[in-house]
This record gives sequence, C-alpha cells and structure tokens, in this order.
Amino acid sequence: MKSLKKRILSGMRPTGDLHIGHLFGVLENWVNFQQTHDCFFMVADWHALMGEYKRSSAISKAIESNIADWLAAGIDPEKASIFVQSDVPEHLELYALFSTLTPIPWLERCPTYKEQLQELKDKDIFTHAFLGYPVLQAADIALYRAHQVPVGKDQLPHLELTREIVRRFHHIFDCDIFPEPEPILDNQRNKILGIDRRKMSKSYNNHIGLGSPKEELSSKVKQMVTDPKRLRLKDPGHPDDCNVFTYYSFFEPSQEAEVKEWCEKAQKGCSECKSILSDHMNEKLEPWREKRKYFLDRPDDLKDILQAGASSARIQAQETLSQVRDVVAWRKFYDV
Repeated sequence: MKSLKKRILSGMRPTGDLHIGHLFGVLENWVNFQQTHDCFFMVADWHALMGEYKRSSAISKAIESNIADWLAAGIDPEKASIFVQSDVPEHLELYALFSTLTPIPWLERCPTYKEQLQELKDKDIFTHAFLGYPVLQAADIALYRAHQVPVGKDQLPHLELTREIVRRFHHIFDCDIFPEPEPILDNQRNKILGIDRRKMSKSYNNHIGLGSPKEELSSKVKQMVTDPKRLRLKDPGHPDDCNVFTYYSFFEPSQEAEVKEWCEKAQKGCSECKSILSDHMNEKLEPWREKRKYFLDRPDDLKDILQAGASSARIQAQETLSQVRDVVAWRKFYDV
C-alpha cells in the first residue's frame, strides 16, 4: 500500500563535525518530520566535494562523524531512509540530464552563488561543479519526487530553480513525472547565531562544535560577542540585543526571565553570564555526547545503517530514472 504521507528530501554536506546550529536548526526538525512525513535524509558527499575537492580525504571521516551525530539526535533508521548520496549513482545521471537543459544564466543569477564567491575567497570555487551546484540539488530532490523540502530563506532561490528545471523538463519532454517541491521554511526561532553574531558556519569559524569537549565549548562561549552597548560592568544591559541571551532560550529557557532581570539591572557582568551559560550548555549536551560516542564505537553498525538506507533510496531512484529514460528516449536503441 502506497504511503499517504508527503515525502521530504533533506541533507547535509559532510565537510566536518556538526555544530550546535545543526542540532537546533535541522536535526530537531528532522526528528519531528519522521512522525509526519516519508523521509529521505542524505549525506550530501558529492555536494561536499564540489567545495572541498582539495581536501577530499576528510569527507569520509566526516560522514562517519555526521551519521553518529544524526543518530544521537534521534534520527531513526526504522522511520527514515538514511544514506550517502554517492551510494546512489542515479543522482549523477539525473544531474547530467538536468544539466543539458538548464540555461547558464539561471545559475549565474543565484544569489547564494554570488555570496559564496565573496565569502569564501580562500577557496578556489570558480569551477563548473560549483556553478552547477543547484542543478545537482534539483536532481537530488526530483529523484525521490519529494513534495516538500525544509529550507531557510536563503535557500528559497535554489528551490525555485529546482521548480523551474522541473517545469522545463516537463515542457520539453511533454510529461509530468516530478512534483514541484514546496518549501518548509525553517522556524527562525530555531536559528542560533555564531559567536560573532553572524550566521553560524564552519566556513566563518564562528561555530561551536556539537561534539566539542567541555573545556573547548567553554572557551568558545567566552569569546562570544555580547551587548555592544554595555561598555562597563555597572552599565545596564540590553538582553534583546545580546547574542548570549538568545542562547539561554535554547539551553535553559526556564532562566530567561532571571537572566533578563540581572542583565537590565547590571547585577552580573557579561563574563559571569557566559560562564553560567557554558555550564548549562555542557549539561544539556552531555547525554548527546554519550550517545554519539556509543555510535562512533560501533562503525560496523553505522555501515549497516547506510547500506540499508542506500538500498531503500535506490528503489525509489531507479523507479524515477526508469520513467525519465522512457520520456527522454536517448537510450532506446540499447534498452530494447
């Protein structure tokens, strides 16, 4: 019997260890989606390679680490297909087909592409693959005929490009294979900023690693930018403008009112406030660290989970590619 649940495709690039932004911004949402959707969660290693090709050997290690992170956060292989993108070769075939019909100006106008070229000047990403990144993303989504895709506002242009590619494919080949995926916008309440108040990102080196040891986490918290208007200890603070205060809503929401009061009345300094915060963060993350270690100590179990997930994903991928080949028909001579 066919599932009546809407299907979701979502993924992460294995470019290193995850940070706390991934936990609150992505993984907690994925755990909830498992109850309501037919979920495909992908380790996007081809996407990682497009930006990290000069350090490609690090990707394999990150895959193992990331999967342990996912499982520790509550992603359940009994409820979702968990797989590595490159274990499903159909991704590249559909990517190649979509590339043949995607106009280059569509890719050059993508705002996130321009932003990345500006932000990541230390990386040589003026490549064909990086320009075509959204085409592979479109193929990922279309391959599983996903109805919805969780995205942040900055990713909406990528998803709209997927919809345009799908429409163009349907028009050229006079077919209707893929749904036009709709966005599930990230809850901005679940966004946690980096220690410098910018978007948390490993690329900006402003992140707090999800698996950071206690001492390292505390050190990172000490570096956090606080209320820019509070110059002296006796000055009243402005908690709504302080990044440290927002972290309490994630790690100790029951103390928000108290923190707000001591900040506005200058009862505690920013250093003490950050010290208390780091204690709360370490306490909340300790059970997660233990679960993560449990999975990392069992690499064979991780491999089994990924193999089972890839097998499940390939069933859907091959079904989609079969329909695509029928309408494109460039292999008819070989397939008869």
